Amino acid sequence: MHSRHTTNAANAALAIAVSLGALSPRLAAAQQKGGAFEAVLAPLKVIDVAYVNRSANACTDFNAFANGAWLARDTIPAAYSSSGVARDMGDRNELVVRAVLDDAMKRAPTLPASSTEHKLGVFYGTCMDSAAAEKAGAAPLKPLLARIDQARTRAAVLSEIAELHRMGGDVAFGFGPGADLHDAAHYTTFFSQGGLGLPDRDYYTNAGAEADSTRRMYVDHIARLFVLSGRSAAIARADARKIMALETELAKASLTQVEQREPANLDHPMAMRELTALTPNVDWAAYMQAAGVTVPVSNVIVQEPAFFKRLNALVAETPLDVWRAYLTYHAFEQASPWLSAPYVKENFAFTSKFSGAKALLPRWKRCLRKTDGTIGEALGEAYVARTFSPEAKARAKAVIDDIRASFAERVKRLDWMSDTTKARAIEKLTLMHEKVGYPDQWRNYEQLVVANGPFVLNVANANAFEWNRTINRPGSAVDSTEWGMTVPTVNAYYDGQKNEMVFPAGALAPQTFDAKADDAANYGSLGASWAGHELTHGFDDQGRHFDAKGNLRDWWALADSVHFSQQATLVADQYSGYVQVDTLHVNGRLTLGENIADYGGVLTGFDALQHALARNGRPGLIDGFTPEQRFFIAYAQSFRTHTRSESLRSRQMTDPHSPDTWRVNGPLANIPAFASAFGCKPGDPMVRNNSAVGKIW
Repeated sequence: MHSRHTTNAANAALAIAVSLGALSPRLAAAQQKGGAFEAVLAPLKVIDVAYVNRSANACTDFNAFANGAWLARDTIPAAYSSSGVARDMGDRNELVVRAVLDDAMKRAPTLPASSTEHKLGVFYGTCMDSAAAEKAGAAPLKPLLARIDQARTRAAVLSEIAELHRMGGDVAFGFGPGADLHDAAHYTTFFSQGGLGLPDRDYYTNAGAEADSTRRMYVDHIARLFVLSGRSAAIARADARKIMALETELAKASLTQVEQREPANLDHPMAMRELTALTPNVDWAAYMQAAGVTVPVSNVIVQEPAFFKRLNALVAETPLDVWRAYLTYHAFEQASPWLSAPYVKENFAFTSKFSGAKALLPRWKRCLRKTDGTIGEALGEAYVARTFSPEAKARAKAVIDDIRASFAERVKRLDWMSDTTKARAIEKLTLMHEKVGYPDQWRNYEQLVVANGPFVLNVANANAFEWNRTINRPGSAVDSTEWGMTVPTVNAYYDGQKNEMVFPAGALAPQTFDAKADDAANYGSLGASWAGHELTHGFDDQGRHFDAKGNLRDWWALADSVHFSQQATLVADQYSGYVQVDTLHVNGRLTLGENIADYGGVLTGFDALQHALARNGRPGLIDGFTPEQRFFIAYAQSFRTHTRSESLRSRQMTDPHSPDTWRVNGPLANIPAFASAFGCKPGDPMVRNNSAVGKIW
C-alpha cells in the first residue's frame, strides 16, 4: 500500500484531521477548562501567504521561499518528532475527536453493552483511567507470561507465537491473509519475515560506531524492561544479549527495504506441503490451531523463502529458554505503553531515540490515537456525523476526476511508449476507482469484547477481534468495500491489488483542500500532492507491475519496460544526491516509488489546473501571485514540515518517502512550467539539466 505520508510510528504526527470551520460556530468557538476543548486554533488555509519568505529566491530553494517564513519561527513541540501540516491538521481534529470520545465515555454506562458507542466509550475510558493502570502495574500480563514460561516444547513455543500474533505482536515471522498476487479477486495466505525489535534489519547488520551504539542501547533497554518485571540485573542482562543474538540472526536472513520494493522478490507461491518440506522443524499444525485458523490452508505465498529456511534452523538450534525470553520481552514491549508509569517511561525512552521526541504526549492524546488506530471505524462513524459535508465530498471528487482525465491525456501523448502498452495503461486507469470520505458500510463490532478492566487487555482483545475477523479469509472473495485507513486519517493511499485510490475525510480539509479556495490552490495541494501522487503510484516502479485487475503480471512491451527502468534510474540518482541529514544521503532506491509519484503528481496536477482555468476562467493576481505560481506554492505548502534530526536519521533507513524539502524541490526542479512561472534560468539550482531529468509520466 503506497501512502502519501510516512507511516513510521516514531515519526508520524497524528494521522487524523478536519477543519474547525466544518463544525458549527458554537462548537468551533468552544473553550472549556478541563473539557474537550482546551484551545481555539486559527483556521488553516490551503495557501497561507504568511508562510512565504518573499526575500528568498524561489529559483534557488523553493521550499525556503514557499515555507521559509513559517520555518523561521517554528519550534517543534517537545512531545513531537516533527511539526507542520500533519500536526496542525491533527491538532484541530483532535479537538473534534476528543469531543466524540468524551461523549461516548460519559454515555457508555447508559448504553446497551452490545452497542458500538458503548464499546468505544469503555475502550477510551479504560485508557484514560491512569489510576487503575498504576495500581495494576504488569499484573494484567501474568496469565500470558505464565503460558510463555510453561512453553517447554517447540510446538508450545509455536502456540505462544500464534497467541502473540493474535494480540497484535510482531514475533518470529509474519502470517496473515491478503489478496493473491495472481488472483487479486481472492484472498490467500502470506508468510513473511518479521520478529525484530529494532525498526529495521539494517540496525542489526550495519557496521560502525553509531550502529554499535544503537545495538548496545537496545540491549540495555531489554535488560531494564526485564528488571522492571522482577528479574535480577544479571539474569536480565544475560537474557537481553541472547535476545539480541536471536534477532540478529532473523535480521541477517531478512531482505532489505530496497529488495522488498521489487514485487518479484516477494512472489514465491507454494503448496503448504512445500513450506513444510522447507521448514521441517516448524510445527505448522500447532501454530495454525493456536492462531484460530479453521479453513484448509493448501496453497500459500512465502514472501522470503530464505528467511524461513533460516527460521527453521533457529527453531531447532535456539534453546527453548531463549525463545521464552524473546517472547516474554516482546509481550512486555507491546504492552508497556499501557502499563504503569515505569513501563511507559522506559518505552518512551527507547522509542524517542528514533523519533527525537523530548516528552510524552498528554494521556488523552495517546489514548485518542490508540482508539483510532485500534477500533477506528467505531470512531469514524461518529466522526463523519459531525464533520464531513456532502458538498465538500463532491468538490473533492471533481478535482480527483480532473486528475484522472489529465493523466490519461499524458499517457496518450507519451512519445516513448508503444501503442500496445498505452492501451493497457489506459485500461488500468479506466478501471482504477477511488473511495472518497468514508465507507459505504461500517464495520460490525458485535464480536468485539471490551470490559471495565485493564486497558492493556482491551487492546489485546481489539487486536484479537481484528485477527479473528480476517484470519480465515483465504479462498474467499476480496472485500472491495474495506478501507485500509480510518476515516479521520490525514493521509491517502493507493492499493495496487484493488487498483484503487483512497482519500479519507480527514485529509479533505484545509490545509489539504477547501471547497471555497481558488482552483490553483486546490489543484496544487489536493490535485498534485494527493490525488496525482496516489494515481501515479499505480504506475511507479512497484505499481506498474500490477495489471488493471490488480494481478502481478508483466503487461509492458519489453522496450517500454527498458525505457522506464532507465528513466527511473535517473530519478533514483537525482534523490541519492540529496542530503537527508548531516552526512547521510537520501536512499534514492528506497524512495523511488514516492519520488516518481511526487513528480508525476505535479505534472498531472498542473495539466488539470490548466483545464480548470480554461473551463472556469482565469482569476487575476491573488496575494500578488498568478494561478501558476499559486499552484506551485500550494504544492510546496502541502509539505510544510519541520523534522527532528533523530527522526530524519531513522527514516533514512526505514521510510520510502524523501524528506519534505526534497519532495518540494526535487520534482519542481525537473519541470519547465515551474521555471517559467517564477522566471528561473538555466544554471539556477531549481533548474536541473534536462539530460539528467528522468522522463516517465
